[in-house]
Amino acid sequence: MSALDEVRVGVQTLDRLRLILGEESIDETLRAAAAMQKLLSKRVVWNVNSTAAGGGVAEMLQSLLGYTRGLGINSRWLVVEGNDPFFRVTKRLHHALHGEAGDGSPLGAAEREIYEETLRPAALELCALARPGDFVLLHDPQTAGLAPALMEAGVHAIWRCHIGSDDPSPHSELGWAFLAPYLQNVRHYVFSRSSYVPEVCDHGKSTIITPSIDPLSAKNQDLPAETVLGILVQTGLIEGPLSNGDACSFMRHDGTPGRVSRKADILRSGRAPDRNTPLVVQVSRWDPLKDMAGVMDGFTRLVETGASHDAELVLAGPDVQSVADDPEGRRVFEDVVERWRALPPPLRDRIHLVSLPMDDVQENAAIVNALQHHASIVVQKSLREGFGLTVTEAMWKGRPVVASALGGILDQIEDGVTGVLIHDPRNPDQLAIALRALLDDRSGAEAIGKRARERVREHFLGMKHLVRYARLFEKIENEE
Repeated sequence: MSALDEVRVGVQTLDRLRLILGEESIDETLRAAAAMQKLLSKRVVWNVNSTAAGGGVAEMLQSLLGYTRGLGINSRWLVVEGNDPFFRVTKRLHHALHGEAGDGSPLGAAEREIYEETLRPAALELCALARPGDFVLLHDPQTAGLAPALMEAGVHAIWRCHIGSDDPSPHSELGWAFLAPYLQNVRHYVFSRSSYVPEVCDHGKSTIITPSIDPLSAKNQDLPAETVLGILVQTGLIEGPLSNGDACSFMRHDGTPGRVSRKADILRSGRAPDRNTPLVVQVSRWDPLKDMAGVMDGFTRLVETGASHDAELVLAGPDVQSVADDPEGRRVFEDVVERWRALPPPLRDRIHLVSLPMDDVQENAAIVNALQHHASIVVQKSLREGFGLTVTEAMWKGRPVVASALGGILDQIEDGVTGVLIHDPRNPDQLAIALRALLDDRSGAEAIGKRARERVREHFLGMKHLVRYARLFEKIENEE
C-alpha cells in the first residue's frame, strides 16, 4: 500500500484571467514563468500535504498547480496517508502552533514515535520519486518530518507553514519544540506573516507569501443571481421552487460545466429562509478555533436586542465524515448541535446548521460560492486564524465581512473600510454590535463590500502568489 497518493491536477491557461487581472499582471506572471521554465529545466516542483479536500491548502493547490502546469512547469501534488493516531497528534500540533492547548494531550516521546512511524514510509517513497535538484514544498506540521530525508537526498526542501501565532506562548513553544528536530536544518521556509516565524526558523531564510484565491475556481467564480438562487434552493438552503438544471450550473476546473444536484444535510426546527431573508453566514470547518458556537451566541445577543431585521443565521461546514485529517470535527459539530437544541424555539427557528456534501469537491465549492454570494453578512469569528481564506473569498464576492482582529485577517481587513473587525472574539456582544451596524446601514455595508473586492483584486489573487514563488526558487538556486 502506497504511503503517498498523487492528486491529479488539470491544466489551466492564464488567458482566462486577462479580463479580471489585466494585461500588466498577466505579463508579469508570464515573465516569471519564463524564468522558472529556464531555471527548472527538467526538474519537478512537488507539493506535499495531508488532504486533497476540505481545507484552504488543498483548494489553493488545486488551482495554483493547474496554472503552473499551464505555464509549462512540471508541478505535482502528493498527499500523505495517515491514520487516526497520526492525525490526533498533528491536530494537537495545529492547536499548539496557534498558541492553544487543544485537547491538552501531551506532545512527548509516544507522540513523536507515532509521528515518525507514519512519515517514515512516505519519506522513503518521496525520496525515490524526487530527484536531486527538484523542489519539494512541504505544507504544515503534517509534513515537517519528511524534511531531513529529503535534504539528505539532495532535494531542495521548503517547509511552508500556513498557521502560526502572533504572540509566543507556552503552547506554541511546545509545538515548535516538537517540530524543531525536523526543521532546524531546513534551508528555506515560507510563512503567511512575519510574526509567525519562530526562532527555530528565524535564520534569514524565511520568506513571507500570503495565501491567495483563484477568481475562476468553482468557489470564487462570479455567478448570476438566478444561479445563486437555483443552487441554494436545490440544496435546501433557502425556500423556493426548484429551477431547471441550467440554474444550478457552474464551471469546473477543466472548463467543463458542472451542476449542483445534491442536497445539504440541514438541521433546523423551522422553515427554510426565503430569498429575501437577510442571512448572516459563517462557512468553516467544524473546528474549535473557528468558534461556530460563539457565532451562535453573538447572533442570539443580536436577536435579543430586537434589532436583527429578521435576519437568520447559517453555520455551514463540511460533512464531518469527509475530512480525514481533522479528528475533532464530529465532537465540535455535536457540541454546536447540543447548544442549538437548548435555545428557545423562536430563536432556534432562525438558526440553521448545515453539513455540506463533500462527495464532489467542486460541487461543494459551488454551494459555498452561492451561499457567500447570497449572504447579507459573512462572519469569520475565529479565536485563532493563520490567514483566513474564507475572509478573502467573501471579500471577493463583495460581501461585508465581520471578522476577528487577529492573524492574517488583519492583513486583509482595514476596519470600517474593507470589513469590520471585532477585537475580542470571545465577547458575543461585540459580534452583535457589528452585525447590527451593518444590518442598520445597508448602503454602508454595500460600500464596504465593493472596497473589499478591490482589496482582494489588488493583493490576494493567485498570480501574485505564483510570481513570489518564482522569485523564491530563483533565490534558492542562486545560493547554491
